[in-house]
Amino acid sequence: MDDMTVETSQPLLIAGGGIAGLATSLALKQRGIESIVIEHRSLAADAGLAINLPGNAIAALENLGLHADIDRLGHPVRRREYRAQDDRVLAVIDEDAFWSDAMRPRAVRRADLIAMLGAHLDASANRLNRSVKGVRQDAATAYIQLDNGDELSAPLLVGADGVRSTVRQALMGTTHASASRLASASWRFMAPNPGVDGWTLWTGKRGMILLLPVDDRTVYGWVALASEDVGATELQKLHDVFKDFPERVRTALSWALAHPDDLYHSPIEEVRFDRWSEGRVVLLGDAAHATAPVWAQGAALAMEDAVALARLVAESDDIAGVGRRFEDARQSRVRHVQAMTDRLAKTARLPYGLRRLMMPFVVPRSYRATYDPLRRI
Repeated sequence: MDDMTVETSQPLLIAGGGIAGLATSLALKQRGIESIVIEHRSLAADAGLAINLPGNAIAALENLGLHADIDRLGHPVRRREYRAQDDRVLAVIDEDAFWSDAMRPRAVRRADLIAMLGAHLDASANRLNRSVKGVRQDAATAYIQLDNGDELSAPLLVGADGVRSTVRQALMGTTHASASRLASASWRFMAPNPGVDGWTLWTGKRGMILLLPVDDRTVYGWVALASEDVGATELQKLHDVFKDFPERVRTALSWALAHPDDLYHSPIEEVRFDRWSEGRVVLLGDAAHATAPVWAQGAALAMEDAVALARLVAESDDIAGVGRRFEDARQSRVRHVQAMTDRLAKTARLPYGLRRLMMPFVVPRSYRATYDPLRRI
């Protein structure tokens, strides 16, 4: 029995049971490699919200054997519209024509996506409601200490524990995540559909708002402000920011503000490092490369990461070197997304009048420049 067979006969460890961690566990299982997932929450705080999955995310789900599931549970996203705050159309993208039927983008509830990823995994192998308190490694093994004092070991530890990754802190000595150049914070919510039939973003003088249908009756909403003039607890000020926007925007936002317990506030943070691995520890998903949600690539890149890492583990005869090979395989694609995110974020920070003039030209070009390389899996 060779060394690789010996090493992968032991379950690998995955810190984080969100989209990235569950996708990694599923991708490994498809290749006959067992894993243990450690997650400190039984349900993510934003699991009641939704997510937009571009075509490359749909392709990743197909690689994970879940194409029929997303086809059944996801709501088709056939068109994007970018509008001014007076409802003038600035740009329209035909996503059906761009991605084709096989990679048609979908909107899906996060809880449904998480359940989809976890449905084929052995729940008894997971450690829910357990936090990672420490990480160490030697030449042969990675170890994690849990909050109950238990210590687990494996030939490889995967840090899939998000923007404020504990594994990244242990690996690199920092949990640093920088504020996005797009905006400092955002609000997300679900609301009754006020009459929106496709992905629609309105941009205005003081903020922007996206409404995305997730079924025939419900929209997912995302709000970001151009400045920090509204705090997390000052929700009623949002009425003033969006008072000149179209009625359907105000209707959805008013419903959300009337249900503040279902309104999720969070900073928009990014994670950018030159390396994602050290020895027998490797980072992926947001723990390695979180980006602002300009191109909806958080979940997409995480699921692509999962597929790529599982392939490298299965094909490698040196599991200690998998992290560096993973970086070589994935970093150029991630850097492309980061560069295109920065480009559109720069446009979003322009004065409103100039933004209105430029977006009809910038948006279609940026869309093609961003997603053309991502169609190639």
